[in-house]
Amino acid sequence: MKIAFLTSEFPHPNLGASGGIGTSILNLSKGLLEQGHEVIVLIYGQKEDSSFIENGISFYQIKNLKIKGFSRFFTQKKIQKLVNSLVKNNQVDILEAPDWTGFTSNIKPNCPVVIRLNGSDTYFCHLDQRPVKFWNKFHEKKALQNADALLSVSQYTADVTKEIFGLQRHFTVIPNCIDVAKFSPDSQSTIQDNTILYFGTLIRKKGLLELPLIFNEVYKKNKQAKLVLIGRDTSDIISGNSSTWEMMQALFDKEVLPNVSYLGSVPYDKIRGNISAAAVCVFPTFAEALPVSWIEAMALQKAIVASDIGWATEVIDDNINGFLVHPKNHLEYADKIVALLENEGLRIQFGAAAREKVEQKFSIAVVAQQSADFYQKILNDKEPKA
Repeated sequence: MKIAFLTSEFPHPNLGASGGIGTSILNLSKGLLEQGHEVIVLIYGQKEDSSFIENGISFYQIKNLKIKGFSRFFTQKKIQKLVNSLVKNNQVDILEAPDWTGFTSNIKPNCPVVIRLNGSDTYFCHLDQRPVKFWNKFHEKKALQNADALLSVSQYTADVTKEIFGLQRHFTVIPNCIDVAKFSPDSQSTIQDNTILYFGTLIRKKGLLELPLIFNEVYKKNKQAKLVLIGRDTSDIISGNSSTWEMMQALFDKEVLPNVSYLGSVPYDKIRGNISAAAVCVFPTFAEALPVSWIEAMALQKAIVASDIGWATEVIDDNINGFLVHPKNHLEYADKIVALLENEGLRIQFGAAAREKVEQKFSIAVVAQQSADFYQKILNDKEPKA
């Protein structure tokens, strides 16, 4: 099978900044290649039109057309023409794209189109309880309606998306995946006692304005506790402040701040070492679809305290392979962190159970097979009946 992914991001030094969607596509591509399928990645928003092949993946860089008021439409038609050319030359059987901003709303190629929910702008605005841009919601709904088939990385995201867009369509749930070999525990790693790690974007929707208040409570019970933050700082969409990190610093008690370290962004291939060194990982987020960061920490056998909202129970089983607590419950959240810091046996127990779940449900091999079976079914359904 020949699978093409249309995306605005992919973790490659020549392709610009990338986030969770790009990482998910990379991981899935590895699994599909290992199973003998062919993978093409189409990346729009590039500085030039170009193509290259690396690690078995064919890349097509697409420069957006700039025509006042019609840039999106004509870029979509440019992509449609490219995809049709690849289909004609027997290089593409099926095209997958994410739901974010509904970029396939006006792309109707000569092959089936699959949309995979990683969380649309409308979805995240709904979770954040803030207004969504009219055109973003319009295009996202149109893309979902036009798609031949729909995937979601979590049942929660599928259910919320169906509700907010008023869709009656079926979503197949296939989660995000990670390279379990790359995120494999290292017996040589030294765990830094009492170290709590958060890694991800510094942004309100991921609970970063709750984390200082949680850590204040942790510090009251454990003066040795240290909080390490890794990730890109962002502006705050509600207050207009240019730095979430700046807002966070004002929320820490004065005596707590010396025990807080912000390391900024760390290259993806280096983050494994930071996770391995932590005693506990925390994710007090309010808005996700299915977070890869949680799965990476679980694969490295980390004890986790995460949000208990929506998608969370599809990743972590409370009190079995982690703790789930609402981010607003600062005292309870802090108590769970302290319990793990003070109980190495519990950390080991949770970590082992977490690794086992990742291997069974979120590994590249498992998710790639589920995805390939899904694509094949769509292609079979599209074939003319004899």
